[in-house]
Amino acid sequence: MRIDPHIFREYDIRGIVGTQLTDESVSGLAQAIASFFRRNNAKRIAIGYDARESSPRFCEIFTSAIVSCGIDVLSIGMVPTPVLYHTVFAYKTDGGVMITGSHNPPDHNGFKIVLGKDALFGSQIQEIKQIALSEPPALAGGQFGILESENVIGKYCHDILSRISFGPRKLKAVIDAGNGMAGVTAIPVLEKLDVELIKLFTEPDSTFPNHHPDPTVKENLADVINAVREHNADIGLAFDGDGDRIGVIDANGRIIWGDELMILLSRSVLAERPGSTIIAEVKCSQTLFDEIEKHGGKAVMWKAGHSLIKAKMKETGAVLAGEMSGHIFFADRFYGFDDATYAAARVLEILSNTDKKLSELLSDIPKTFSTPELRVMCSDQIKFDVVQQIADHFSKTNEVITIDGARINFEYGWGLVRASNTQAMLVLRFEASSEYALASIRETVENEVEKASSSASSA
Repeated sequence: MRIDPHIFREYDIRGIVGTQLTDESVSGLAQAIASFFRRNNAKRIAIGYDARESSPRFCEIFTSAIVSCGIDVLSIGMVPTPVLYHTVFAYKTDGGVMITGSHNPPDHNGFKIVLGKDALFGSQIQEIKQIALSEPPALAGGQFGILESENVIGKYCHDILSRISFGPRKLKAVIDAGNGMAGVTAIPVLEKLDVELIKLFTEPDSTFPNHHPDPTVKENLADVINAVREHNADIGLAFDGDGDRIGVIDANGRIIWGDELMILLSRSVLAERPGSTIIAEVKCSQTLFDEIEKHGGKAVMWKAGHSLIKAKMKETGAVLAGEMSGHIFFADRFYGFDDATYAAARVLEILSNTDKKLSELLSDIPKTFSTPELRVMCSDQIKFDVVQQIADHFSKTNEVITIDGARINFEYGWGLVRASNTQAMLVLRFEASSEYALASIRETVENEVEKASSSASSA
């Protein structure tokens, strides 16, 4: 059985359906994951899947293989990824697997793996890789596991509602699920909170017929922006394909990117829990780190990636963390995992307890000029070499933070080059105190990226 080694990423397993992920390779992968679980004394796991065309079939194959290896399975059906995470906290399990392609194209799929209550990453993913590529399957010698099924969404929604305290203000919100999974939970939760909803593309559809469910891409937010303006809504909420990332639009139709959203949330959390540690990833604005410190918190810059962030939260005792991509992690009144429905409820909770608009709550943030995440195609074989060349070049003259990629500090701003852990691309972002400085920093860094890419390709 051939399993493509390139499907094993930093914090999950992902590939293209039909080539990298086939029925046979998914079965073999499941057996390798079962071996990993057995080594770690995990005897009962939860399995869920998203609405992609390949997901139900992969779930059936995966579940059958896991059970054949002697591990019990709690099957929770088609759910958003945060519901799988919630299940490992709320039910008696030793871990879980979510079959999801997240925000990637329709012909992709993948596996997010949880051991105990912790998402796997790094060396643990590599351990599964070694098992898959070199070891025979961990069959149970005729002792099959037990397969059970349960509808867990009702318990999940009730749990979220018990953790939210709305004020008197009546809110109107547009929600755009992009035909992904988030509508399954966001609609019942927000309706129970008595939010007036304008619903866009909330039915799961594996072809994503309206727009791709990735709220970091401005073009994907056009529908929710237009609807906010048309309906005079207080806020727009957009979600990614598997419901663990959020995009926010204010009443004027302006996009509130992940780091700006984190300023709003960190102020709220620090008002109740002064001195708390809050984590943000390397693509976030310097303003966010400054605001956390200004409001009495301890700001920690860390690597991008949901598993890496959750592990750092556990290590530092952080109560909140966030990424530019819209992954928001609450350990304050919640479990510490990324959940767009819960994050939406917390944002609306803030608005329900004030007469101010979202734009007014953020009007005092110091003005900077920045780019969104810029994505440059770069093969998996050379992308990390390119980043290393960038770090080596600029470290001769500038401070370079290498927590995750190369974040280069200039006199009037910074530029970041990092390799995506999920796709064959580089992610760039720039911020500066003026438009002129922004353009200058961007040109300087992008020229070096082009040189480094050419050098790495020809090596």
